[in-house]
Amino acid sequence: MSNPPVIGPGEFYPVVGVGPHELPWPTEDQFDPELLENGDRRNVLDKYRYWKVASIVADLDTKRNPLRIAIENWQHDLNIGSVVRTANAFNVSSVHIAGKRDWNRRGAMVTDKYLNIIHHPTIADFKTWSDENNCPIIGIDNVSVSKQLESAKLPKSCILFFGQEGAGMSDEAIAVCREVLAIQQYGSTRSMNASAAGAIAMYAWGMQHLQAGKLPDA
Repeated sequence: MSNPPVIGPGEFYPVVGVGPHELPWPTEDQFDPELLENGDRRNVLDKYRYWKVASIVADLDTKRNPLRIAIENWQHDLNIGSVVRTANAFNVSSVHIAGKRDWNRRGAMVTDKYLNIIHHPTIADFKTWSDENNCPIIGIDNVSVSKQLESAKLPKSCILFFGQEGAGMSDEAIAVCREVLAIQQYGSTRSMNASAAGAIAMYAWGMQHLQAGKLPDA
């Protein structure tokens, strides 16, 4: 009987990975000899156990969704990493950081390694990229010009653009959006956490454009 897997560190709860691979090892190029020897404690699908990061990225690139995510980065907001982590879960085509190049990666939990991250020093530069790539910008924020996300028809190919925690989207960011959508709220707070809003918005897009009920390969 094989030994139970060793518990590895997780963000909030222990993560059960896999230990060293039994001999003989697989010889395909996607496998990482170091992981085969020492075990794989990463938060990845079972399909990608023991795979090299580059091999995982190459496989994800064959099935990226046409959704893109953009985030304003002026205040080193901790929520940026959490939005990026959700973007990884939806296997988006790219993540765009508008503003400062350095962003708070803590909440991403290394998931940014599996994504195409594009930096834009200014909002104007980001808008130029979206125009050149025929990808409309849809803002997600609770502002006076916002329409309701729940009733909106989201383009299949688009960029969902998020602002900073607290400050929300800047006036310049709002100005480059084709439209701005808000999540309906029913309590006393005026706004919700930026990373939570990101997850809801991406899920709303997924409900319109992804095959419901299909789980990722294990």
